[in-house]
Amino acid sequence: MIIKKSKYAILGLIFLVLAISLIIPLAGAVTPTGGSVTAGTPQTTTADTAGNNSAFAGNTTYISITAFSSTQAWQGYFGNVSGTIQLADASDNIIYNWTLAEPQGEVYSSTNSTITWPNIQCFNFTANVTGSAGAAGATNLAGTNLSVLESRFNILTDDVDGVNETFSFTPSGDGHDAFTTANLQFSAGECLSTKVYSPSGPVANQFEEIIMYEPATTSVVFASLLEEGTLNGFNSQDNDFEMIVPEDGHGTDTSTTTYYFFVELQ
Repeated sequence: MIIKKSKYAILGLIFLVLAISLIIPLAGAVTPTGGSVTAGTPQTTTADTAGNNSAFAGNTTYISITAFSSTQAWQGYFGNVSGTIQLADASDNIIYNWTLAEPQGEVYSSTNSTITWPNIQCFNFTANVTGSAGAAGATNLAGTNLSVLESRFNILTDDVDGVNETFSFTPSGDGHDAFTTANLQFSAGECLSTKVYSPSGPVANQFEEIIMYEPATTSVVFASLLEEGTLNGFNSQDNDFEMIVPEDGHGTDTSTTTYYFFVELQ
């Protein structure tokens, strides 16, 4: 015997399916989130005592002078990261979390507080700034290239501490390790990068920093790969990350630049 369903039963089934689909949301991409920052006291190196030589009328004397000057183009950040990986709803009600003793992932900084993370990509020194922004992974996007970025921070093309002189590790050289941002995979050495110092200077696979770009908000983003375990940084202390960011201190410029920090823990 064939039992015919009424139109009311069919409509009820449709409403039930719709209700279930509304209750179960689509999975979203994992993206970096803003991190709470506690800053220590800013420090800079102390100047050497002035050397001297006794002058005597009629003499000529060769002298060799060794000196240093603090950069007028960069600020350094370093420290430790703590946090949890959690499973929560949109109201931040936590159903479960995992405390991280030694977090993996990345710390990001940018002068823009809003980043469209699915668009993140490697920074392109030769990007066409008159073009139009496209989808994630596209090249030659509008907004910022090396010339625009250095001009923003009053860095001259022949400055020894320029952006390209600093982020000089390329895929053909000793580039960065592979990492993931907002579900986007970046292979080893794919982006321009640098190595911030350990006690003995730059060391392969340690304190790697990558320069990135997000075209929707024309944001330059600096990414520092977190170090697991105990690893001494430039100051012979255990640092989870080290990074440098551009800041204009040339000439009479004494204003500050605000950087926003984001973290993606894995």
